[in-house]
Amino acid sequence: MKPNEYIKGRGAQKNTDNRFAQFSNELRDDFLEFCRIEGEISDRNKTQYLPIFPKTIVNKVDSPDVGMNYSLNPYQGCEHGCIYCYARNTHEYWGYSAGLDFERKILVKKDGPALLEAKLKSRSWKAATIVLSGNTDCYQPAEHQFKITRACLEIFLKYRHPVGIITKNALVLRDLDILTQLAADNLIGVNISVTSLSEETRRILEPRTATIKRRLETIRHLSENHIPVNAMLAPIIPGINSHEILNLAKAVSDAGALSFGFTVVRLNGAIGRIFEDWIRKTLPDRANKVLQQIADCHGGSMNDSRFGIRNRGEGKIAQQIKDLAHLARQKYFKDKVFPKLSTELYEAHKGGQLKLF
Repeated sequence: MKPNEYIKGRGAQKNTDNRFAQFSNELRDDFLEFCRIEGEISDRNKTQYLPIFPKTIVNKVDSPDVGMNYSLNPYQGCEHGCIYCYARNTHEYWGYSAGLDFERKILVKKDGPALLEAKLKSRSWKAATIVLSGNTDCYQPAEHQFKITRACLEIFLKYRHPVGIITKNALVLRDLDILTQLAADNLIGVNISVTSLSEETRRILEPRTATIKRRLETIRHLSENHIPVNAMLAPIIPGINSHEILNLAKAVSDAGALSFGFTVVRLNGAIGRIFEDWIRKTLPDRANKVLQQIADCHGGSMNDSRFGIRNRGEGKIAQQIKDLAHLARQKYFKDKVFPKLSTELYEAHKGGQLKLF
């Protein structure tokens, strides 16, 4: 692999240094030349699945502006490879890079379903929607093999406990049998991420995700089965997909979505370096403009951690995005309502079966 060669099928194009690590790795030209001469492959670009054994699986979300109180992540790291993903930084806590490691070293929580059941059986637990996943996609390619998400959904159904799903993968339709049973008791809401209507944009932004056509079909299938869908038009990236807001809203509404949400991209921690390296390789003619407009939305910096502002941005560009989203809701979602999930059935099923006395 040459130093500036584009890595197909991946979002990040390099591994950034881990801020918590004592040492760093550098891919040197002399090493690459040695590999070329010896006929060796410097980087096989393979995905690894690594088992981990956490003590808990349900996480309390303290951030006041993310729209959830509890999350559950069957996997850490995500093979989808979305270049903008805020979860990249969390991979550094596990000793890996937020760059290519995040996409290629997937940590698998095989004990997830058992840990979830123990949590729901706890006497102190009160029903509150738990979201799969607040960090990495619960239907990423690893789910084909490990089926942890499906096993967790079976636990939620057993205890009649409300659950939310966030995904950009059509694999969610595999579990339609469980989802329809949850929906019958108003226990499920699905959030489908749709970032662009351009397949070319999707391919470079989110290289290993479902196509836009498949995502819209997924919204339609879920809606036809009376499973409420919220579309996540996120993130909005000025100069890349910000011009698509109205068209995106119309497309997901036509497919059956009951509501939509949006965020303005922010590039905290290592993500800023990863994103800048990526855009200079994929969209070099637009790189400076896009980076400047992102900074304009966050007080002159791509880094923004201010609660209440970080996900919406500020300034003229952010206001234009907000105005377009408001117009889109008026045009395409005026008479639609996403339901509040039920927490009333859980106590009667807390023992794993309906209480008779």
